[in-house]
Amino acid sequence: MKHNFNISCQTSALSDLRTFLQRTLAGFSLSDTEKHQVTLAVEEVCANLIIHSHGCNPKDQIQLEVKDSNEKLIFEITDQGSAFNILEYEVPDLKKVMVEKRKGGLGIILVKKIMDEIEFESNNGTNTCRLVKRFRS
Repeated sequence: MKHNFNISCQTSALSDLRTFLQRTLAGFSLSDTEKHQVTLAVEEVCANLIIHSHGCNPKDQIQLEVKDSNEKLIFEITDQGSAFNILEYEVPDLKKVMVEKRKGGLGIILVKKIMDEIEFESNNGTNTCRLVKRFRS
């Protein structure tokens, strides 16, 4: 089964994204903690795209497709913004972040810890970030 959602590239659209994910995830065999973690991971990727790839331009859109099978959920996040390859992301030095009291820059670490697989591809101006969460038996 597939579930689709289009997100306007403005941070105010993130609450609609959370609502969509909560409704979509309700029918799956994930714990409440896993549902919250997955929502956080997908929201983090979308927020980064909205802010960094699209400059909060409400005319731009991000497409989210949630696909499920018996053993996993696949979240495909597609856009036509500036490409960001999550796989090339370098983890910041946490001690340096704490010393500088810097906000931000740690969300991708969470995404990598929460999701079981992360894939990224860019083709003819279309970028796709694929996040996979396996069901635990």
